[in-house]
Amino acid sequence: MAKLSLIFGLAATLALAWSAGTPARAGDAAAGQKDFKKICSKCHTIAANPAKKKKQGPSLHGVIGRKAGSVPGFRYSKAMKASDVVWSAETLDAWLTKPRKFIPKSRMPFGGWKKAARRANVIAYIEQASK
Repeated sequence: MAKLSLIFGLAATLALAWSAGTPARAGDAAAGQKDFKKICSKCHTIAANPAKKKKQGPSLHGVIGRKAGSVPGFRYSKAMKASDVVWSAETLDAWLTKPRKFIPKSRMPFGGWKKAARRANVIAYIEQASK
């Protein structure tokens, strides 16, 4: 009985640890588009051809799978260029939670979103708009 209790306890602990570090993947891209337009589009575009739309931040089109600080022609902070971050849903979730905590000394003026659903929605929109 003690072994069974230990196994269930370990399984519950692992499940909780996994879910705490994993963004909600069932994001609503339509809701994410609204937040992107309201907040993100002030500095970023999602355009495939960002040369037509220069903004303060780099284009986020195709950001998933891209190394942080690697868009040609964009002036990144030293911290961003030196990071070993490759953007994924998980790294974007951590970044959108608290950008300056995730990559200290970066230039991102956005403070972050506390709500996981909001971050998941924006990530879903970025993924959808990048296809």
